[in-house]
Amino acid sequence: MKKIGVTLILVMLVVVTSIAQPGQRSFDPAEMAKRQTEQIKKAVDLNEKQEKKVSDLFVETGEKMKALRDENQGGDFEKMREKMNEIRAEQDKKMKEILTEEQWSKYQKFQEERRAQRRDRRPGNRR
Repeated sequence: MKKIGVTLILVMLVVVTSIAQPGQRSFDPAEMAKRQTEQIKKAVDLNEKQEKKVSDLFVETGEKMKALRDENQGGDFEKMREKMNEIRAEQDKKMKEILTEEQWSKYQKFQEERRAQRRDRRPGNRR
């Protein structure tokens, strides 16, 4: 009887712990690309052709990022960060080719706003 009680408590602990971690997002490249494309579509007013190209670009970038995270489990964080910055720079270069000048300007503003939001959400930045 004691073993059943201990097992039940452990199961409940695991369930409660997994429920208590909201905000865990999927790093599936296709899902991320879909979310990102919708955000950019609204922010810069993409046409259908651009939307497809942007989505493909986000999938490509997401797959590269996921592969980098997978290969770097427990590895050198700074080296991984440098490679991710290179991947983002490559994405920006391709994005600039897809967007018009006006859209590119809106995109840059949108990206800066997103960075500011992430900075504000970091622990220690609470007011």
